[in-house]
Amino acid sequence: MDLYGSQTYMKDLEKVADSMPFLDEMRNSSVLVTGATGLICSAVTDLLLWCNESRGAGITVYAAGRSEEGFRRRFGSYCGRRDLVFVPYDTAGQVKFDFKADYIIHGAGNAHPAAISNEPVETMLDNFIGMHGLLQYARQVSSRRVLFISSSEVYGKKNTLEPFAEEEYGYVDLLNARASYPVSKRAAETLCVSYGAEYDVYTVIVRPGHIYGPTASEKDSRVSSAFAYDALSGRDLILKSDGSQIRSYCYVLDCASAIIWTLMRGKSKEAYNISNPSSVMTIREMAEGFAKAGNVSIRFEIPDSKEKSAFNPMNNSSLKSDKLQGIGWRGLFDAGSGTEHTVRIMAEASEKV
Repeated sequence: MDLYGSQTYMKDLEKVADSMPFLDEMRNSSVLVTGATGLICSAVTDLLLWCNESRGAGITVYAAGRSEEGFRRRFGSYCGRRDLVFVPYDTAGQVKFDFKADYIIHGAGNAHPAAISNEPVETMLDNFIGMHGLLQYARQVSSRRVLFISSSEVYGKKNTLEPFAEEEYGYVDLLNARASYPVSKRAAETLCVSYGAEYDVYTVIVRPGHIYGPTASEKDSRVSSAFAYDALSGRDLILKSDGSQIRSYCYVLDCASAIIWTLMRGKSKEAYNISNPSSVMTIREMAEGFAKAGNVSIRFEIPDSKEKSAFNPMNNSSLKSDKLQGIGWRGLFDAGSGTEHTVRIMAEASEKV
């Protein structure tokens, strides 16, 4: 799949780049992006590269990941450019980079349900140890700012339908292996704040809701990613629950702009929810958006025990967006345009392969 062969994707990148007022501050800087081939951070990388092409930003992007083959497969024709450099990186290994990153965006680690369920130990250690190594590196080279991509799962369960504000926390069952993800995200957030307090490392945290878009891998087990690929292929969408769980959904390029916005405008030692207020809905409503985009139907099935063990336990993980909007960010894609663009981009990109 060649995303750069999609006119819709390139127009979406341009639309988002036009909304960012601080590119001059980033001009000729270097940005280290970990997890650079993943759902979220590949879109962040694309957006930074587009700013170079269309705005002459002169940003060098160090795309960190485990597989150079995966890097070349994801970025295709962009590989070989002077402003995009692959950096071998493993969250469990020591950080030994031979360059200085002015900015660090850390998004590496297990994120989709199957990986978390199958590898709870690796999930937990990678989140904390990976963050620690990058904070040490940032302190050594005097990076300007570090952004950690956390998760809405840090909030745990709540008994009301009100969205979570950044200072509210619910219950997480510590004696459940599935908690390896939210617990280690919580710990890594505290580590960021601790480095800020003790060593004056400028750290900011984002807590994305449920992110979807054409940058998702076909192996991604998140339900919105499965919906997108099923809709693209003309298959009916399968819900393994009644779909009543409330989520803050966000189109991936809106998420990417929110990350860069928070990196440049967020206050040190603080966290910001990434949530588009026009896309807070139930899982079933999200499925209906993808079903409409792909002209397919929705079916319900009973999940097996293994599928249940991977589920996000939160019935309500909707997020308040006031704090993010308070620093100037606005989402550009509602649920209707986001789901429609996702399926259209994937179709256009598939035609170019």
